[in-house]
Amino acid sequence: MNDVVRSAKPLGSPSPAPATGRRAGRGRTPLVALAGLVVLCALVTVSVANGEMPLPPVEAVKGLFGAGEPGTVLVVQEFRAPRMVAAIVAGAGLAVGGALLQRLFRNPLASPDVMGVTGGASFGAVAMLAAGASQAMVPLAALGGGLLAAVLLGVFGWRSGTSVTRLLLVGLAVQAGLVAAVNFMVVRFPTELAGSALQWTTGSLYGRTWTEVWSAGGAVAVGLVLAFALHRRLAVLDLGDDSAGTLGLNPHTARLQILVIAIVLASLAAALTGPVAFVALAVPHMVRFLAGPPTAGTLALSALAGAVLLLTSDLVAQYLLPVSGLPVGVVTATLGAPWLLVLMIRQSSSVNRSVR
Repeated sequence: MNDVVRSAKPLGSPSPAPATGRRAGRGRTPLVALAGLVVLCALVTVSVANGEMPLPPVEAVKGLFGAGEPGTVLVVQEFRAPRMVAAIVAGAGLAVGGALLQRLFRNPLASPDVMGVTGGASFGAVAMLAAGASQAMVPLAALGGGLLAAVLLGVFGWRSGTSVTRLLLVGLAVQAGLVAAVNFMVVRFPTELAGSALQWTTGSLYGRTWTEVWSAGGAVAVGLVLAFALHRRLAVLDLGDDSAGTLGLNPHTARLQILVIAIVLASLAAALTGPVAFVALAVPHMVRFLAGPPTAGTLALSALAGAVLLLTSDLVAQYLLPVSGLPVGVVTATLGAPWLLVLMIRQSSSVNRSVR
């Protein structure tokens, strides 16, 4: 796996930008972050104010912080807030995991849902449910499934060669195989278990509880802190192995650390939502377009953008589509399919130009 990452050439992703480009990006990052925070606050208000019993926005926000009528506080804090917080935390985890993988592999198609990590997390979670374990064990099972997918990717990717493109194709195969295994288990489930496992085939935020949010969401928060702590090592790796070694950094160890953090973030986020597509793939591209080359600031912006995107998708699934009860994964997959097609066409064009 280290050989694969080391040999990766930036295909379809920007090469290291000059200092002027980085300065311009840093200047845009605070403005984009401020706009994102405003949008996120508005989405939080909409999320807690709407439902089967609509509430005035001011009263809903008061209820979120434990003020106001007891009935309002109960509805907001126990039924609406867990789903909203789960969307924010999972979106941030998926986006940062995708940003780490794309920068580590230097490939715009590298993301947890393309490389099999979310499929592995879903497999682990469904297997745990099939075994009759408690819901509190799902995050640990999802993490184990994500690590299993990473092992499969390393084994079969190494056998296929050291090309990053081949590694991505192996990742797609691993993802498809694990999703098929999940579908098989869901079909074989007893009727009473099939409903609780169905979210792992499409991605859903329905019925999130504070127990799930605190277990998986708390672990995602720790992973985000570690991702930001490792960002400086990722910046050193951009200079090349020789330069990184000169600066006292072991490139193999650093890559492994970053890869593990990305897998952990994606797996634990999938424990909250199931295999939600598009977020980890698209958000890093959006952030690069809005704020410029990758920095610690743009990594934080990726977390914010992922939270905004997933919460927006969930609100669209709940209130704007004519079919009620659609899972959020349907919305993100609808957006992600054409996005993935465009990226693959651009990737193919880049390869053709390099061959000529």
